[in-house]
Amino acid sequence: MSDWVMIGVPSSAGAHHGGQERAPDALRAAGLLERLRAAGESVRDAGNLPGAAFAVDREHPGARNLPAVAAVARQVADAVAELGGSELPLIVGGDCTITLGVVAGFRRRHADVGLIYVDGDADLGVPGTPGPESDSSGIFDSMGISHLLGRGAPELTGLADTVPLLDPARLAIVGPDPRETGAAGRKYLAEAGVSFQEAPVLIRDPVAAAAGALAAITAASGQVVVHLDVDVIDSGDLPLGNFPHYGSGVLLAHVVSCLRALRAHPSFAGLVLTEVNPTHDASGELLSRYVDGLVTALTA
Repeated sequence: MSDWVMIGVPSSAGAHHGGQERAPDALRAAGLLERLRAAGESVRDAGNLPGAAFAVDREHPGARNLPAVAAVARQVADAVAELGGSELPLIVGGDCTITLGVVAGFRRRHADVGLIYVDGDADLGVPGTPGPESDSSGIFDSMGISHLLGRGAPELTGLADTVPLLDPARLAIVGPDPRETGAAGRKYLAEAGVSFQEAPVLIRDPVAAAAGALAAITAASGQVVVHLDVDVIDSGDLPLGNFPHYGSGVLLAHVVSCLRALRAHPSFAGLVLTEVNPTHDASGELLSRYVDGLVTALTA
């Protein structure tokens, strides 16, 4: 049994559009906490942080809603840093920028925290410039890895005492659709020394992909946090992500197997859930499947 603490982050401030801010309450309503408890897990619901909703920001097209994104990340960092040493954070967002806050919060107690980033994209955008992967949309949701590695807005890269937020040797990315990462992005990650396993690797053997990610970072890391963006799952299987990803071939079952292997590792220290948009699921069937998968992955 684990002592989980759920912290809801109802934020779509860094997103392409609204909806993700509803995810924490929607997942509660779908029975996530009750299902975990029924499976033998101890779960404390710490409620929701203030968060922030998506807003159109025409005045800053290269860095949309940066003050709100940074404010939410700081809220998350404070909440994570205040948790007890034996508590496992279950951070439920919200857009992917909340993971910046999670890493910053962990670093206040564990400077050597590692991160496994399970996501449908490499998130290598940079504010205000085309960058290796960015279309200059100014959407911070597509810039998470860049900011973790020190490229981007100082309000986000500087969330901890040092830049970068995360040593590249403590970062492993799992699951991006190969069509979403160009040659420049691959070169950047390779030169930085970031472990990078794309969707075909995850599909071929989810447990081996998890083991590969752990092997790549645990020598340099202490505790390891897992980021799970639901858009790593092919939208043809589970169209619950805020931004669609059709044709990657990654199934919910692949992600559940990978996450289960990560959860079982002694270094596992918490989970961040991002990108769920309940407005895509009028019937509730998608949320129910997602909760089923999470419970299977997180319980013995």
